[in-house]
Amino acid sequence: MALVGTAVPLTGCDLFDDKSEPPDPLEPLAAEAADLAGRHRAAIAAASTLTDRLTPIADAHQAHADELRRVIGRPAPSGAPATPTVTATEPDGLLAELRQAEQQARENAAKACAAAPAERAALLGSIAAARATHLEALK
Repeated sequence: MALVGTAVPLTGCDLFDDKSEPPDPLEPLAAEAADLAGRHRAAIAAASTLTDRLTPIADAHQAHADELRRVIGRPAPSGAPATPTVTATEPDGLLAELRQAEQQARENAAKACAAAPAERAALLGSIAAARATHLEALK
């Protein structure tokens, strides 16, 4: 018996299709916000005298990460996130580390705001402004 004409083309086969969505431009900002929240919490763990000063900032960063994730419409990438660490052990050194991280994060948020479509610009502008305020609180 011959099997003439029984070949099935592989077009439409999902085996080789990449159905993953491209990363959202806000992904790095969401990850950065979560990292900043973790850094502030690590600083609190290293120097409990900073608790009252840093807890509101850590909470704000976590709220930003949560809101960015909501806007993106996807949960954070799976897998355990890296636990942020701080290298300083004294309050002044910890604050200096956090100021440096906040400065870079403020710049990143401002750039993201300038490049964002109108429907995202207000959120990103608010995040950039909050990060500028955090810099002042860390002085």
